[in-house]
Amino acid sequence: MDTRFSSAIHTLVLIAASEKQMTSEDIAGSVGTNASYIRKILGLLKKRDIIESHRGICGYKLKPKAEELTLLQIYQAVNETEAIGLFDLHQNPDDRCIVGRHIKPVLTDMFIEMEEAVVLALSGKTLADCIGSIQKRLDAADNGGAGV
Repeated sequence: MDTRFSSAIHTLVLIAASEKQMTSEDIAGSVGTNASYIRKILGLLKKRDIIESHRGICGYKLKPKAEELTLLQIYQAVNETEAIGLFDLHQNPDDRCIVGRHIKPVLTDMFIEMEEAVVLALSGKTLADCIGSIQKRLDAADNGGAGV
């Protein structure tokens, strides 16, 4: 797995919670990457109608409410797929071996079950949940009331 998903969530939290318009350079500084990588992520999010920007206007805006944007939607946007494909099977097990003969269907069933659990978990969490968790951590650290 790469870091597009976590970088996209980080980016969207900044866009949703910041009082100022965030540029790709601002976001890249927070994420700890370069602005061109963030622009690629922003392009994928824009393609899925998750954010909007306007030519000549600096910054980005979240289109859906944070409470309505699931982590599954973000995952699907930045991975450019509807399917969750976490696991791959090795392609050439030896059918002459008892394990080799049965491993693919066994693992296929298990992997499907695990991927369905991930889909369920991601669809049950929203961007607002991420923002709320950050706010709780800030409150616990008593940062003088500075919000997300």
